[in-house]
Amino acid sequence: MKARNFNFRKNLIFLITILFFIFQMYIAFIKSLPPLIQNPLHLILALATAFLWFPFIVNDKKENNKKLKYLSNLVDTIVLTSLIFSMYYFLLNEETLSNRIQYLDPLTNTDYLVMFIIVISLLEAVRRVLGLNLLVFIGIFLAYGWFGEYFPHPFNHSGINLAEFTDLMIMGSDGIFGSPLNASVNILYYFILFGGFLAACGGGQVLMDMGMKIGGKNSGGPAQASILSSALLGMINGSAMANVTTTGVMTIPLMKRAGFKPEQAGAVEAAASTSGQIMPPIMGVGAFVMAEMTGIPYREIALAAIVPALGYIGSLFILVYFIAKRESVIAKSDIEKETIIEPIMKRLYLLIPVLIVVYNIIVGTTLMTAALYGIGAVLIINILRFKNRILLRELFDVFVDSTKQVAQVAVPTAAAGIIIGIVVISGLASRFAGLIDNVGYLWLALLITAAGSILLGMALPTVAAYLASYILFLPALIELGIPALPANLFIFYFGIVAQITPPVALASYAAAGIAKADPWKTGITAFRYALVAFLVPFVFVYRPEILFLGTPLEIGFASIVLIFGTFLLVAGISGYLFGVIEDKTGRLVLIMTSILIILPSNITLIIGGILGVLLIAYYFLKNYNLKVI
Repeated sequence: MKARNFNFRKNLIFLITILFFIFQMYIAFIKSLPPLIQNPLHLILALATAFLWFPFIVNDKKENNKKLKYLSNLVDTIVLTSLIFSMYYFLLNEETLSNRIQYLDPLTNTDYLVMFIIVISLLEAVRRVLGLNLLVFIGIFLAYGWFGEYFPHPFNHSGINLAEFTDLMIMGSDGIFGSPLNASVNILYYFILFGGFLAACGGGQVLMDMGMKIGGKNSGGPAQASILSSALLGMINGSAMANVTTTGVMTIPLMKRAGFKPEQAGAVEAAASTSGQIMPPIMGVGAFVMAEMTGIPYREIALAAIVPALGYIGSLFILVYFIAKRESVIAKSDIEKETIIEPIMKRLYLLIPVLIVVYNIIVGTTLMTAALYGIGAVLIINILRFKNRILLRELFDVFVDSTKQVAQVAVPTAAAGIIIGIVVISGLASRFAGLIDNVGYLWLALLITAAGSILLGMALPTVAAYLASYILFLPALIELGIPALPANLFIFYFGIVAQITPPVALASYAAAGIAKADPWKTGITAFRYALVAFLVPFVFVYRPEILFLGTPLEIGFASIVLIFGTFLLVAGISGYLFGVIEDKTGRLVLIMTSILIILPSNITLIIGGILGVLLIAYYFLKNYNLKVI
């Protein structure tokens, strides 16, 4: 009976996966539907996928739990049946939903019923897929929406009734079926599929092996290999946790054998893995959502992210070299002996699909089209590989698993729509903007925004954290005169670095598990190593030229300032500059000098620049026993 039940659920997963694919190919190649039709259908298919993959009760193996298993199957059956009814509702009422006037046309009992089905199903999917953090967060906003009149000034509002809530959530573009879910429908589905197929057909392994090869033969080579592997692979999967578990199982033991302490090895992997979502040209799902929300072409976002991403990766690269020099970590000149790597040159053709996607993004084709071209290229290359090709059955398994990932992204994306809707209708965003604007100082407003974005990033998945920050904090930044692109990247960065910010540093804790290191020490160490990532967002707010917003001369100057400041910061953190820096005062002076250089004032730049040059000259002369003539 147990096997039969499992097979039945598995067959339903296959069926929903195929229906999901047919629907997405229909809107891609045949006819796009109105947003209030295709977005609900996409969400319903994603919810069905989530409920089938994540049952109501999981892995309860006690003998006396037959009633609980029956209850679990009954709940899932009721939910899936309700979702089928909701799908029928949206298909049947396509013309009515597309033409009705929101908040003016009357609602029917069926409208209310479908709203309850969608909202309750979505909240339950959040609980199953993402746990209680996001569910509690949404619950707070639901309470705020319904009982706003009881909140203290200036956050109080008149509250919303059932009709307004129904209209808001499922009858317009400000709620569940708004822009975030639209990104999932038109972009994220296809890119997740592309990433899954590329990784399965060998492209992901090539990127990881390239990092391992380029890692270098000098001190710190294994750690540099970890950084490059995580950065390259992260461009495809866009997940710090996925990077840690994928590359970390190889690079962390390698770093430990080279002489890095366990917490150092874990910290390097966690800090490097965080770079995946900020590394162009493919920056994970968050940047695609940003393009959808802001209307800024994705290619402009990717271009703007180049210098900050290289600054962060470069800082980690130099950091581990300095640490290796300081602590006499042995050089690993022959990484191939530590981990077998097949020749890369003859496998570079597997990266052709990535080049095709990048080319299409650059020339301005839609992101959906770029991803579809990439998927087609992966499948064609796989067919032409002959004996090394991935079998159809294996590809189908990847396809099923990728659809599961789509559901795991669509659920928080749609759930964020609940928060967005309530924030919009209650006017909370404008109240937040007013409070932040009233602090009087841009730097203080940025610190408040950064802290808020980090807190959201600790509690929520990256996409949901960005969307929540977008609604709560972005209006304030825009009101303060910060252009849209730097403002969006500012909150985006801090939502990402929350993954390595104690006390909730999930990527660091995952790396600590692999390294068999103390989680807290690993988290603190990763935070120190990634300090550049916490400063860079302030740099591109005050110096937007590093986002390619300016003349070539301005861009070049801002980039040099960032590189110089980053170099001194890394020297201070590592305690090494041409030799070991024994005193903490010297390290602190280096860090403070780097901050002076990075600050927007010309006076602090001049002071920091002169002091930085003097410090470099001092440590060079000191450690090479030279005398000034």
